[in-house]
Amino acid sequence: MKKRSVWTGIAETAAVCLLAFLISFFDVFYSFDSLMRDKLYQQPRGINNKIKIIAVDDETLRDVGPFGTWSRSVYADVIEKLGDMPAVIGMDIMIFGEMDREGDERLKEVCSESGRVVAGSYINYNTAYCVDENGKPYINHLNIADIEEPIISDNAYTGFVNAVPDEDGIVRSAILSAEYNGETYPAFGDKIYSLYCEKMGISKEIPRLDDNGRMWINYAGRPCDYEHIPLSKVLDGTVDPRIFKDCIVLVGAYASGLQDQFSVPNSADQMFGVEIHANIIQGLLDGKSSVPAPRVAAALITAAFACLAYILTKRLALKFSTPLVILLVAGSIFAFIMLNNAGIAFPLIYLALCVIVCYLINLIRKYVSEKREKKKITDAFKKYVAPQVVEEIAKKGGYNICLGGENRNIAVLFVDIRGFTPMSESLEPEQVVDILNSYLNLTTNSIFANGGTLDKFIGDATMAVFNAPFDLDDYVYRAVKTAWDIVSGGNAIESKFLERYGKSVSFGVGVNCGPAVVGNIGCDFRMDYTAIGDTVNTAARLESNAKRGQVLISESVYEQVKERITAEPVGEIPLKGKSKGVFVYSLTGIAEYEKEKENEQISDNTAAERA
Repeated sequence: MKKRSVWTGIAETAAVCLLAFLISFFDVFYSFDSLMRDKLYQQPRGINNKIKIIAVDDETLRDVGPFGTWSRSVYADVIEKLGDMPAVIGMDIMIFGEMDREGDERLKEVCSESGRVVAGSYINYNTAYCVDENGKPYINHLNIADIEEPIISDNAYTGFVNAVPDEDGIVRSAILSAEYNGETYPAFGDKIYSLYCEKMGISKEIPRLDDNGRMWINYAGRPCDYEHIPLSKVLDGTVDPRIFKDCIVLVGAYASGLQDQFSVPNSADQMFGVEIHANIIQGLLDGKSSVPAPRVAAALITAAFACLAYILTKRLALKFSTPLVILLVAGSIFAFIMLNNAGIAFPLIYLALCVIVCYLINLIRKYVSEKREKKKITDAFKKYVAPQVVEEIAKKGGYNICLGGENRNIAVLFVDIRGFTPMSESLEPEQVVDILNSYLNLTTNSIFANGGTLDKFIGDATMAVFNAPFDLDDYVYRAVKTAWDIVSGGNAIESKFLERYGKSVSFGVGVNCGPAVVGNIGCDFRMDYTAIGDTVNTAARLESNAKRGQVLISESVYEQVKERITAEPVGEIPLKGKSKGVFVYSLTGIAEYEKEKENEQISDNTAAERA
């Protein structure tokens, strides 16, 4: 059995490792992981003041007029106003096709003279069926159909301005170059970065790219963080061009109506396309471009942590495993943030998810196991104590099993089978056991039904206490009611055994109430929960004096329940072991019990009449 348990544990651990590896390797929860990375990795680090935006905003549209009516001489005027102050001027404006000949020609001339303008081209993508270098077919959703070049492509530098969102519509990465018809076309941001490095005489760093050739954008600022100046203020000379000295100046849409906005990972608000280019350029300047960790390595690390978490949470107690899981999750997130800052981005959700799931699996396992064991103990305990008492113990969880007792006011009931000894001598053992079990089953059920505690079986006798180990309301009446139920039930089954075995047996019952010492009596490894004292002895003596089918109750019991019972005084009788006699009553009926029977009979009669 132990060997089987070991192999089962190994199989479970191996299954956990394999599942964690597969979930991480195939990036099952990509969208959730992306959102988690957004929250932790995409924190603003401060914008570069050398990157400025000339905004085609609502103020400009009011001053200059509707965007579609502009002559391109407007852009020529802006470039002339800037002069040689900027290091690079990026035109994130679609300048495709001829508009007015004079304005177009003037823009071309100004761009040629400036020598620092980068204009935006645009890639038209489609979906195509392709074959890779190994002959394996695949569907390419970013197949280049053609590239639209601006009319100033011969007079300025160009770079494509396409933003490529993820499946959830959020722009997290940028394509820095594209191959088309045997030529390499640079992205708008990458071309501006290259030209800036050339103009400023600084070395260009090669950015890190992922397996798809993309640079992950490490956003430096949120929407509207970059300094932006209305284009109209540049045109009217309100702005001093010297503020653009040695800067990268981007000209682009900054009004919602121009429909150049995208969802970004670091803000709930959308960001204008020109701002995304600003973040790409700053990422290139700062060398801040993370790449995802190798997929196999990330999956193996996730599987290893899941295995460790599963083993530890399975073996350790809850008070140790809970802080351990918190430490593992928090530590891994901190380590991944540090690695991301160093340029390697690990998927966040898989390791944390696997560790937490392992913890929950073992938590549920332990809970179910403890519930099962608790139920076994409870079911066993119910064989000795009334079920409601056991449930109260289980609910409170405050009953300590230890040697010792306490003084309590209780009611004690003793019941004995009359004529059992001679009957057992004349019957087969199996028959004796059958009769004994039937009667003891009756006494036990009657005791439990009234909330009593089964103290012990003494041969063919039964002892029960009421109001112990917990307080029990109306406990004296409950004890008397139990005695009456036993006698009434005994009369009902007596005929059955008379017919079956030709033998008739019945009960004698004694009930007393008063103070007693109640608790666990015995030694550390074997104890018995019972009650001792004069109250108990008197109840035992009353039972021994009771006749067949008779319930004797003491005067103290009678005084507490006399309004709800009928009883005949027997008088004072001597009891063995007591110097003074005890006044005794013989129970003849339970008033409330009879009333219930009467109500049941009325109900039955009413139902019969209706039928």
